Amino acid sequence: MRVGISEPQAGRVVVTGELTFASAREARQLGILLLESSRAERIVVDCSAVTRSDSAGLAVLLDWLAWGRRNSRPVSLEKLPASLLAIARISEVDGMLQPGAALTGS
Repeated sequence: MRVGISEPQAGRVVVTGELTFASAREARQLGILLLESSRAERIVVDCSAVTRSDSAGLAVLLDWLAWGRRNSRPVSLEKLPASLLAIARISEVDGMLQPGAALTGS
Protein backbone atom coordinates (compact mmCIF):
# COMPACT_ATOMS: atom_id res chain seq x y z
CA MET A 1 0.00 0.00 0.00
CA ARG A 2 1.41 3.35 -0.95
CA VAL A 3 -0.86 6.13 0.20
CA GLY A 4 -4.54 6.47 0.90
CA ILE A 5 -6.41 9.71 1.47
CA SER A 6 -10.04 9.81 2.50
CA GLU A 7 -12.60 12.02 4.22
CA PRO A 8 -14.52 9.59 6.47
CA GLN A 9 -16.45 12.49 7.95
CA ALA A 10 -16.89 16.08 6.82
CA GLY A 11 -13.80 18.11 7.59
CA ARG A 12 -11.66 15.15 8.69
CA VAL A 13 -9.13 13.90 6.15
CA VAL A 14 -7.21 10.73 6.99
CA VAL A 15 -3.86 9.88 5.38
CA THR A 16 -2.78 6.23 5.47
CA GLY A 17 0.30 4.39 4.27
CA GLU A 18 3.49 5.90 2.91
CA LEU A 19 3.91 9.63 2.37
CA THR A 20 7.23 9.46 0.49
CA PHE A 21 8.92 10.35 -2.80
CA ALA A 22 7.22 7.31 -4.34
CA SER A 23 3.73 8.52 -3.43
CA ALA A 24 4.11 12.31 -3.20
CA ARG A 25 2.65 13.19 -6.61
CA GLU A 26 -0.37 10.96 -6.09
CA ALA A 27 -0.83 12.15 -2.50
CA ARG A 28 -0.67 15.80 -3.51
CA GLN A 29 -3.23 15.36 -6.29
CA LEU A 30 -5.62 13.23 -4.23
CA GLY A 31 -5.32 15.57 -1.27
CA ILE A 32 -6.01 18.73 -3.28
CA LEU A 33 -9.01 17.10 -4.97
CA LEU A 34 -10.36 16.08 -1.57
CA LEU A 35 -9.75 19.53 -0.06
CA GLU A 36 -11.51 21.17 -3.00
CA SER A 37 -14.51 18.86 -2.80
CA SER A 38 -14.91 18.99 0.99
CA ARG A 39 -17.94 20.91 2.18
CA ALA A 40 -16.36 21.62 5.56
CA GLU A 41 -15.22 25.13 6.42
CA ARG A 42 -12.29 23.78 8.48
CA ILE A 43 -10.30 20.70 7.58
CA VAL A 44 -8.22 18.55 9.93
CA VAL A 45 -5.70 16.19 8.35
CA ASP A 46 -5.07 13.14 10.55
CA CYS A 47 -1.64 11.63 9.89
CA SER A 48 -1.75 8.95 12.61
CA ALA A 49 -1.88 6.14 10.03
CA VAL A 50 1.15 7.32 8.02
CA THR A 51 3.56 4.39 8.16
CA ARG A 52 6.56 5.99 6.45
CA SER A 53 7.44 9.53 5.44
CA ASP A 54 10.26 11.64 4.06
CA SER A 55 10.91 15.19 2.86
CA ALA A 56 8.59 14.72 -0.13
CA GLY A 57 5.79 13.85 2.30
CA LEU A 58 6.59 17.02 4.22
CA ALA A 59 6.34 19.00 0.97
CA VAL A 60 2.89 17.51 0.31
CA LEU A 61 1.62 18.56 3.74
CA LEU A 62 3.06 22.06 3.31
CA ASP A 63 1.32 22.26 -0.07
CA TRP A 64 -2.01 21.34 1.52
CA LEU A 65 -1.49 24.02 4.17
CA ALA A 66 -0.68 26.51 1.41
CA TRP A 67 -3.87 25.49 -0.41
CA GLY A 68 -5.82 26.29 2.75
CA ARG A 69 -4.17 29.68 2.96
CA ARG A 70 -4.84 30.51 -0.71
CA ASN A 71 -8.47 29.47 -0.37
CA SER A 72 -9.14 31.01 3.06
CA ARG A 73 -10.07 27.59 4.44
CA PRO A 74 -8.24 26.57 7.62
CA VAL A 75 -6.32 23.32 7.25
CA SER A 76 -4.67 21.86 10.33
CA LEU A 77 -2.52 18.78 10.85
CA GLU A 78 -2.64 16.34 13.72
CA LYS A 79 -0.87 13.21 14.91
CA LEU A 80 2.19 13.69 12.75
CA PRO A 81 4.79 10.89 12.79
CA ALA A 82 8.01 11.65 14.67
CA SER A 83 10.02 11.20 11.47
CA LEU A 84 8.05 13.96 9.72
CA LEU A 85 8.44 16.28 12.69
CA ALA A 86 12.21 15.65 12.68
CA ILE A 87 12.47 16.56 8.99
CA ALA A 88 10.33 19.65 9.63
CA ARG A 89 12.58 20.67 12.54
CA ILE A 90 15.70 20.38 10.37
CA SER A 91 13.94 22.37 7.63
CA GLU A 92 12.81 24.96 10.19
CA VAL A 93 9.13 24.59 9.31
CA ASP A 94 8.13 22.55 12.37
CA GLY A 95 6.05 25.42 13.78
CA MET A 96 3.66 25.08 10.86
CA LEU A 97 3.25 21.34 11.38
CA GLN A 98 2.65 21.10 15.12
CA PRO A 99 -0.62 19.42 16.08
CA GLY A 100 -3.37 21.99 15.92
CA ALA A 101 -1.31 24.47 13.88
CA ALA A 102 -3.26 26.10 11.08
CA LEU A 103 -2.56 28.49 8.27
CA THR A 104 -5.48 30.60 7.22
CA GLY A 105 -5.88 33.26 4.60
CA SER A 106 -5.57 36.88 5.67
